[in-house]
Amino acid sequence: MGVIGQEIDKIRAREKRHARVRARVSGDASRPRLCIFRSLNHLYANAIDDAQGVTLASASTLELRGPGARTGNVAAAKKVGELIAARLKEKGLERIVFDRGGYLYHGRVKAVADGARAAGLKF
Repeated sequence: MGVIGQEIDKIRAREKRHARVRARVSGDASRPRLCIFRSLNHLYANAIDDAQGVTLASASTLELRGPGARTGNVAAAKKVGELIAARLKEKGLERIVFDRGGYLYHGRVKAVADGARAAGLKF
């Protein structure tokens, strides 16, 4: 198996883990699902109402870009957590369900959760 085959296997394994999580985790209007997606350079967080099928709020490291800004690190991920929490609190939402997206709960994924908790979200 070559390098490309290994990468496809890793992606497929994450998608399977995410499917297992999604089978158990669902959001609604009063308690949306905070879904995380991370790439090498950026991190995206969406608050989703699965009952209606709509995104209530979103934040990403794309918003943090600027001269000298680093977007693929834990500090940027924590800022994304704080941003999404502020946007949800503006809409009157304080409780969420966390969906780690099949990723391990450490590093940037954990930093998003810590940033959201620090800004006042409960989950």
